[in-house]
Amino acid sequence: MSLLEVQNLVVEFPHRRGTLRALDDISFSIAPGEILGVVGESGAGKSLTGAAIIGLLEPPGRVAAGQILLEGQRIDHLGHEQMRHIRGRRIGAIFQDPLTSLNPLYTVGRQLTETILTHLPVSPAEARTRAIQLLKDTGIPAAEQRIDHYPHQFSGGMRQRVVIALALAAEPQLIVADEPTTALDVSIQAQIIQLLKNICKSRGAAVMLITHDMGVIAETCDRVAVLYAGRIAEIGPVHQVINHPAHPYTAGLMASIPDMEQDRERLNQIDGAMPRLNAIPPGCAFNPRCARAFERCLHERPELLDAGATRAACWLHAVPSEVRA
Repeated sequence: MSLLEVQNLVVEFPHRRGTLRALDDISFSIAPGEILGVVGESGAGKSLTGAAIIGLLEPPGRVAAGQILLEGQRIDHLGHEQMRHIRGRRIGAIFQDPLTSLNPLYTVGRQLTETILTHLPVSPAEARTRAIQLLKDTGIPAAEQRIDHYPHQFSGGMRQRVVIALALAAEPQLIVADEPTTALDVSIQAQIIQLLKNICKSRGAAVMLITHDMGVIAETCDRVAVLYAGRIAEIGPVHQVINHPAHPYTAGLMASIPDMEQDRERLNQIDGAMPRLNAIPPGCAFNPRCARAFERCLHERPELLDAGATRAACWLHAVPSEVRA
C-alpha cells in the first residue's frame, strides 16, 4: 500500500490577467521505505509540489483540484491547525537553507526538545535524551555538548544535519526534502545522501527528494519523476529513466550531463527555455523545443503513456512504429 498518494493535483495562482496553473494534473505515489526523486528545471513545479504536500503553499497559491492522501487519509483540505499537527508528527520537512529552518535565538537542543514535546508523550528529560540521540544518529560529533550550541556555531553541513534531526524528531512516516544538498560542498553532499538512505532503510520512512541534480537522483532514489512546466513528463525506476529515457525532454536532460569517460569539447543542450505559466503552448508543452515533435504534439496534450519500464507523457509511445520513425 502507498504511504503517500497524490491524485490529479492542480495548484493555481490568481493573477490580474486570469488564473495561472502552476501544477497541472500531477499524480504519483510513494511506498513506505521508498525514495522518490522529483527533478526538473527551475520553475517546473518541484518545490511547489512539496509545499502542497506539507501544507505550506504561499498565498494566493491554492490547491484547486485533486487530492493528497497520507495512508489513505485526505490531507489537502485540512485547516491550518490540523495540518500543523500532521506536519512534524507524520510529515517531516528538510529545506535547502538550514538557516531558514532554525531559529538563531534558540539552541538546537531547545528547538529539538520543543518539537519532540509537541508531538510525542515524553517528559522534558526524555525529550533531551532523545534529542542527543538524534544528533548522534545524524552524525554530529560530541552531541552531548553540541546540543547546547546555537545554529551559528555549526558549519553549513552540520546545520543541515541538525535540520534532518529536527525533521526526524517525531518519527514521521514521510520526509519531504527540498534541495537538501544544494548549498553544501560535494563531500558533505555525499554524507547527507547516505544519511537519507540510511534513514529510509532503518526507519522505513518514505522520502520525496526534490532536486535539480541528476547525480543526486541516481545515487539516492528508487524512482524518479521528471517535471516540465507543471506536469510530469516521465516517471519510472531511476536507472531506467537515466539509461533509457522515454521522453525527449528526459533524453535531453541526460545528454546535458557531463560524462567523464567521453572526450568532447561541448556539452549537449536543449535549445530554448521552459515556457512561462501564462504562455504554455497548446498540445505538449515541450513541443517548441522538441526535435521529434509532429502534428499531434502541436494540438493534443499527451497523458502519461506506458513506455516500457517507465511512463512518459509523449505521443511517440502512442503512434505506430512507422509514424514514429
